[in-house]
Amino acid sequence: MPHDPTLAVVWLDFHQAKIFLTKAEDVETKRIKADTPHRQVHHKAQVRGSGHVRDDRTYFEAILAAVEGVDAWLILGPGGTKKDLEKHLESHAGELKKKLVGVEPMDHPTDGELLAHARKVFKAYDHMIPHDPRIARALRGGTARG
Repeated sequence: MPHDPTLAVVWLDFHQAKIFLTKAEDVETKRIKADTPHRQVHHKAQVRGSGHVRDDRTYFEAILAAVEGVDAWLILGPGGTKKDLEKHLESHAGELKKKLVGVEPMDHPTDGELLAHARKVFKAYDHMIPHDPRIARALRGGTARG
């Protein structure tokens, strides 16, 4: 049985990550909350980390676990959290790093806007690699038509 590629888009900020896993037939959505959503507040006494998400390895590990096994993926989001996740990848998830298509700024899109942008990026990426009709099918948004 041929492998249907799984493409993932991760949109994250310091509050939460939205993860969309797209296969030829469907889209699966996951949400991961940061442990403490208001971590930008700095406290001097009795604080775990500096109060930045970049110290929240558990958050990043949960995101990486959610995209484990994808064929290609994209990181989007406002601010620096997306870059912090990319840095975390370099030392903790080499195989996933190789499958990363891009890291781009994106404010607070609707789910539809997010998926439409991801399809555009993956479609451009698909043109740069040997053509695989299963990837093209996944990019069309889950239709079963070939």
